[in-house]
Amino acid sequence: MVFKNIVIAYDGSENAKRALDVAIDLAKRYEARLTIIEVIDTSVLVGMGLGPIPSEVINEMYNKAKKDVEEAKEKAINSGVKNVEAVNIEGDPATAIMDYAGKAGADLIVTGSRGLSTVKRIFLGSVSSRIVHEAKIPVLVVK
Repeated sequence: MVFKNIVIAYDGSENAKRALDVAIDLAKRYEARLTIIEVIDTSVLVGMGLGPIPSEVINEMYNKAKKDVEEAKEKAINSGVKNVEAVNIEGDPATAIMDYAGKAGADLIVTGSRGLSTVKRIFLGSVSSRIVHEAKIPVLVVK
């Protein structure tokens, strides 16, 4: 199978960084487009009973996500990937990643086995588990 359009779910965690390395390797090997996507999930704060959420906290989440994907994009470019995009979107991480991958015509989703959403994972299951079970395209989970 040849991959031409790879989406990596990224959050800056150590597992995500390992997954990024694999996605970069695949993108170079197949000369594929690589989209690095980080989802901003503000609902996790509300779920923890932290409402109303100060705008500074939300801005900090957006700034962290933007910094994460820009650093990952720079790493991919410096590693020789020619077609790289960095994207931030808001929503439920698993749903947003799968929706984005579908709309972008991706043929592979790469994700780390565990990210930063510890509290949410306890209640809802991990993002990677949901993607594996619900995605319509191949999913590579990097441990």
